[in-house]
Amino acid sequence: MFRRIQLLKEDISSVFKRDPAARSILEVLICYPGLHAIWVHRIAHFLWKRGFKLCARIISHVGRHYTGIEIHPGATIGRRFFIDHGMGVVIGETAEIGDDVLLYQGVVLGGTSLEKKKRHPTLKNNVVVGAGAIVLGAITLGENSRVGAGSVLLRDIPDNSTAVGVPARVGLGFSQTEMINLEHGRLPDPIADAIRFVMKDIEKLEERIVKVESKEGLVAHIDKYLEEKKKEIEKEFQDWTKDLKK
Repeated sequence: MFRRIQLLKEDISSVFKRDPAARSILEVLICYPGLHAIWVHRIAHFLWKRGFKLCARIISHVGRHYTGIEIHPGATIGRRFFIDHGMGVVIGETAEIGDDVLLYQGVVLGGTSLEKKKRHPTLKNNVVVGAGAIVLGAITLGENSRVGAGSVLLRDIPDNSTAVGVPARVGLGFSQTEMINLEHGRLPDPIADAIRFVMKDIEKLEERIVKVESKEGLVAHIDKYLEEKKKEIEKEFQDWTKDLKK
């Protein structure tokens, strides 16, 4: 009994810790569907583990109707789990979620196989998954890892990493503070970074070619249209970088 009361207290305190909009315990108890969803899931999971599968599914279905959050009763969820806002969140049957995990609205922890085996993601402790992100398959998200909003993650990511994009890749250029807070307004773009590096290499090659041609007495013909487009792209990357630094 004491353990259950302790779990309830932890759930409520995690809301205050993760959501600055929370103002009172009464408000949290009445107005937070993410909290209601995890409490309903605990009841359904208890019954599921003891063989009352249909009853567990019915309770889960009722919880989905009232909260907009679908958690399969077979999913294993740790302590201090919090779903912010929550509408549209889906957590599959074989998903495993550690302690202190945070999901935003629209997150899907889905499967990619029709076989009756482990087919949903494993989220280790202190993972954050941004709004609208989709995590598919029996993959593992390492401790303290982050998934950016709108990303589609299809493979494992290591501890203390941040994945962004479609498909999601581990991003570079995060400070430790940005890693902790998952500042979506400052997310890097791994694909844009790769394009920028390629453009720099091309520019170096062009400079070398011009030098060789000048030594051979050849006249280099510059495509003005390509030069203008390249400058536009470079300016776009520069403006994007400036916005990230603000």
